[in-house]
Amino acid sequence: MTEISTLGVHDSVAEVFPPSVFRDALVDGDGGPTVRVVGDDDLAAYDALVTFTYEERFLDAEFDWIHSIQAGVDRFPFDALRERGVALTNSTGIHGDVVGETGVGLMLAFARRLHVHRSNQERGEWVKPAWDDAFPLRRESACVVGLGTLGQGIASRASALGMAVTGVKRTPTPVDGVDRVYPPEDLHEAIADARFVALAVPLTDDTEGMLGAAEFETMRDDAYLVNVARGPVVDQAALVDALDADELAGAGLDVFETEPLPADSTLWDREEVIVTPHAAGFNEEYYERVATIVRENLRRFDAGESLTNRVV
Repeated sequence: MTEISTLGVHDSVAEVFPPSVFRDALVDGDGGPTVRVVGDDDLAAYDALVTFTYEERFLDAEFDWIHSIQAGVDRFPFDALRERGVALTNSTGIHGDVVGETGVGLMLAFARRLHVHRSNQERGEWVKPAWDDAFPLRRESACVVGLGTLGQGIASRASALGMAVTGVKRTPTPVDGVDRVYPPEDLHEAIADARFVALAVPLTDDTEGMLGAAEFETMRDDAYLVNVARGPVVDQAALVDALDADELAGAGLDVFETEPLPADSTLWDREEVIVTPHAAGFNEEYYERVATIVRENLRRFDAGESLTNRVV
């Protein structure tokens, strides 16, 4: 493992925070690598890159290391990076609190009908909900599918609100705040009685399309889907069909099969659906949290130690 003397901050990180602010958080007045914001045309001058997107030209730049500012790295070509000896790390572990707040915030919005009130406000309408529309979360149940950092963030906050929380985890070991943990093969049993089913799994071959027509049929008719994982984890066409057939009460969706969500998607116009623009992890500390991981890995490069959050 060689020392990193030049580090590029790819301008695609502007998707979530200003590249210059992130660069300044990495610059060490006592030494360290040269850190500059870079575009696609001058990549060859750098030993390592911090990026939001993946571009094919990254493979030609002879990096020693690429860091993704997101936890999800399914867009990166693992085999090609491995063949070229390029280390890939990600930012997993930094969003458990804010994604947890988003996931439970969506549950609260549905329970307290906040999304309906906001829509009525935009139309200038004073409409009170029916007597049995709103409900308290303390008597409801949530099944969190995926109990890593993100899922635990949802589970702990749902539990704190008095909800009965179950979960699905590849290794069904106990998790704080979760009453029962199911293995993936028992997914249908896990989601069958939950008022809210929250998805917090990474996108893999095993999780792609894991919620489809059969799963929506298994869920309660008054259940809500919350997806803060990845869009392809859900069969979106099957979700629309389930909503059309009143097989679900609604869905809070932060991620979609195609992003941005196309303007002609029927998901935009449904009162029972809350759409957010893949922003569950956004917060003013985002750049600082990523910078902490990058600084630690720069130290590890210098010390010849294994990298934290290494994927490849």
